[in-house]
Amino acid sequence: MAGLRLGPLLRHVDWESGTSATVWVETDRACTVEVWCPGGAGGSAPTFRVADHHYALVVVTGLVPGAATAYEVLLDGERAWPLADSSQPPSTIHTPPVPATGAVVAFGSCRWASPAVGESDPVGPDVLDTLSARLAADPEAERPDVLLLLGDQVYADETSADTRAWIARHRRAAGTGSAAPPDQVADYEEYTHLYDESWSDPELRWLLSTVPSCMIFDDHDVIDDWNTSAAWVADMRATPWWHERITGGLMSYWVYQHLGNLSPAELAEDELYAAVLAADDATEVLRAFAERADADPASVRWSYRRDFGRTRLLMVDTRAARVLEEQHRTMLDVQEATWLRTQAFDELGGVDHLLVGTSLPWLLPPMLHFAEGWHAALCRGERGPRWARFGEWLRRRADLEHWAAFTSSFEKLTETVAEVGRADTAPATVCVLSGDVHHAYVAEPVWTTGQPPRSRVFQFTCSPLHNSVPTAMRAGFRFGWSRFAKGIGHLLARHGRVERPAVRWERTGGPWFGNQLMTLTLRGRTARLRLEKASADTKQGRRGTDRAGARLIGVLNRDLTERR
Repeated sequence: MAGLRLGPLLRHVDWESGTSATVWVETDRACTVEVWCPGGAGGSAPTFRVADHHYALVVVTGLVPGAATAYEVLLDGERAWPLADSSQPPSTIHTPPVPATGAVVAFGSCRWASPAVGESDPVGPDVLDTLSARLAADPEAERPDVLLLLGDQVYADETSADTRAWIARHRRAAGTGSAAPPDQVADYEEYTHLYDESWSDPELRWLLSTVPSCMIFDDHDVIDDWNTSAAWVADMRATPWWHERITGGLMSYWVYQHLGNLSPAELAEDELYAAVLAADDATEVLRAFAERADADPASVRWSYRRDFGRTRLLMVDTRAARVLEEQHRTMLDVQEATWLRTQAFDELGGVDHLLVGTSLPWLLPPMLHFAEGWHAALCRGERGPRWARFGEWLRRRADLEHWAAFTSSFEKLTETVAEVGRADTAPATVCVLSGDVHHAYVAEPVWTTGQPPRSRVFQFTCSPLHNSVPTAMRAGFRFGWSRFAKGIGHLLARHGRVERPAVRWERTGGPWFGNQLMTLTLRGRTARLRLEKASADTKQGRRGTDRAGARLIGVLNRDLTERR
């Protein structure tokens, strides 16, 4: 009898008709997966096989717009979900009314897997587990229409003690040895364990079964500083274990994360998906794709667009789409940059809110912004070869690789945001949603040249979902927003001969630290931002407690469409 290994994950819900959705699962053997809903809605699909693992993405049709529909998952006709011993409410598919009147979008990044229930958690309660508990306790509570996971869904290079022990056992059993570090994953099979560890968490598993999700990778999904520079790539490609690591990372990302980002129409036109479904064993098909994606990044697009009624999301790949040649560094290659601009302006009159999802923040604390521009100039050779060598050394040790470190890309993104905001049919808001930097803040730009945008423009940064925030990092980010720190940044920019950008910006919220989640509530042309933190029960209320009794604490609740 087949069993459910991971999932179900509710991924894509159709906002145009409100009648379809996709559900992803991993099973422990080949079978037919069926999603069954009362009233006749449902769908089925045979599993496909990758490296002795079995998966299915089921397209569910016949749903009713504006309704909440419970569903079950059957494997070869036998019910596998809900679990027999589950105390949680049924998983449901919430479809929007047509036409939709608004959208609720929650987002964040950077999530270490939570420890087992009852075990202490040294970094405090997981905000997604805590959100899950709240929704399960009150099914009528407002829930996100979609959850945006903005990178570092798994940590291939910062593994738990349990995973390190599993890796050691796995490599001994394989008998082939591995040159990879013993505390990091080496290949596709070891990546699958990361997803097992993270997504089998009972609270997260239920949450992802009932709230649709959109995902994009960041560096730790592969390795810290992934694609930080051409020199870094050359060094990694000379490392004996790197080829299997990057191949397994891209294969697993396609299976576990990217596939569910696609709509049924996109799936029907996807040649790779068709080839995977047609193969008895798709391992080599997917391996060839991953190797090509690594060797020729411009041949693959990981970015994608989702429309939630009159809210548009452009989820942007800021890792694999980079051009790293030092004199022509860009965050996005030509095709990717063209795609972003085209999608931003497409039928703009039908968009009330434009969301740009990018794991790396566009607007950083000013000192860090100018420091990144300075070091990028050093690496280009603005101050000679000795400074260039120092710049490369510093880049790898200080993670100086955000939009500010790709000067021309920062300028182009700034220009695109401004032009969208100045259009006759400009949306009410243009919001850049980011994570990565292990704190949360709100920044608002002011254009120093040209006509100011009609739209309200924001940088919303929210991380981590569940990770550590060292005291020194907190102090550094607080300092980075200060006037004195900005002055230091200006001195560095002057040394690097870096021109000032066409915008200046101020922090209008934060910085906030802890495990946290931001939520945008978008209704017509109004917008409201909420920030909530996961807090341990006050009776336990200190580091090292388990997640029982954790709750979400409101930190910010702000109307965004009122001029400050």
